[in-house]
Amino acid sequence: MTAIKLNVQDRKQLRADAHHLNPVVMIGNDGLTVAVKHEVNAALNAHGLIKVRVFSDDRNTREAMLVELSEEFNAAPIQHIGKLLVLWREKPVVEKPINEDRMPGPRDMKVMKYSKRGGQRPEVRTLRVLGNERLTFGGKVKRIQPKKKSVKKSQLG
Repeated sequence: MTAIKLNVQDRKQLRADAHHLNPVVMIGNDGLTVAVKHEVNAALNAHGLIKVRVFSDDRNTREAMLVELSEEFNAAPIQHIGKLLVLWREKPVVEKPINEDRMPGPRDMKVMKYSKRGGQRPEVRTLRVLGNERLTFGGKVKRIQPKKKSVKKSQLG
């Protein structure tokens, strides 16, 4: 595979985005092992933009590692500053399976009860409302009754 080619503006924006990131993968004295490559690939899949710290004093070795990682994983080499390498690859789109039987989850709702006297603060309570419940204007939780079907419509279809 070949490395992704980016224009100057995209590379500049990605460098700015990577400024606040911490290194995700660390490359030790053994260099690019199979385990390190596996971690780099997993980090690119999870984050897209990653920093890699290399514990090597040789600049040419670090440069070769950047080129090798970018070509092997079809990533764009963004930056090489000191012992930090920055790589970018577009994150794969993950499709979530749709479960038709799923019910809505609980919601936390705040209920404010105002005092009958003017100058006091209202009483604030947090109520947990489940998917089959509703909150009335008085602050009470009521269960929703199942919809009743018409006898005539059920006989037709």
